[in-house]
Amino acid sequence: MSPSKPPTSQTWTATLAAIVDALKAVAGDQPQGRASFAKGRCVRGTYVPSDRAEEITRSRSFTRPSRVLARFSIGSNNLNVANTDNFALRGFSFRLGDTHHRSDILTQSAPVHFAKTFEQMLAFLKARVPGPDGKPDIERIRAFSAANPETLHQASYIAAHPLPRNFAGTTYWGVHSFPATNSAGETRFIKFKVAPVGADAAPAKNDVTANILDDDLEHRVTSGDVRFSVMALLDRPGDPTTDVTIRWPGEDDREEVRLGTIVITGLEPDETCDVSVFDPANLAEGIAHPPDEIFAARSAAYAISLAKRR
Repeated sequence: MSPSKPPTSQTWTATLAAIVDALKAVAGDQPQGRASFAKGRCVRGTYVPSDRAEEITRSRSFTRPSRVLARFSIGSNNLNVANTDNFALRGFSFRLGDTHHRSDILTQSAPVHFAKTFEQMLAFLKARVPGPDGKPDIERIRAFSAANPETLHQASYIAAHPLPRNFAGTTYWGVHSFPATNSAGETRFIKFKVAPVGADAAPAKNDVTANILDDDLEHRVTSGDVRFSVMALLDRPGDPTTDVTIRWPGEDDREEVRLGTIVITGLEPDETCDVSVFDPANLAEGIAHPPDEIFAARSAAYAISLAKRR
């Protein structure tokens, strides 16, 4: 299915609801958990823009100082997952700006998504739903992967890039291509990259506990702060902007501009982040919606997931 030929509203809604159900089924259908990135830690802080932010976007959420609400998380749908696995996908969602100029940005520890359309995403998940014995059918997964090789790009990246045992030293990417309009009215595509500032890759303590990520984060925040640079990777002619399973050519060597710095200064109760969702559709003027199908599906899917949690 092409983004230029959207499905009917009825088909769209049914498929998104099926995706949410499939995400939860893969994890054993925990009713109170999020459909994805179920286990996380809510935090607060501030955002300070750089003097170059207006070169990239006129969005007031990126060009003005603001408070930040954010959530670090683990990609598993399972609320009880231990966070000792340094190959597990991590998430960092954050909210910038004020009531009238709010942007919610969702980033993860791999620069690509595992599906390029929501129908492919549904098929990917269905292939992994456990059978009556509580285990997924490995042959079914292999057959799906062979027919859809692009769905392996994310797993291949994760396998080649083990993560530090802390949230603070992890680099996060927005997998989408965002149209950004600057103060001169010029528009180009950017990708978000959130890079740690001054955080070492080793855990703050030598003992590796089942909750090392949470414990390390709490230690760092209560004894100081955690900082990230919010970077904009700049596009080049011919870059793919609708397929989130592939990277831009030479992406690691791209020109990038620092939009600002997020400083995490405190911990928040989980309920502060759980009462709503970080909605990717919330983008203050100056950052537009990406043209890919996965982005178009995310906002509605998150709303469905939130309703199922209540």
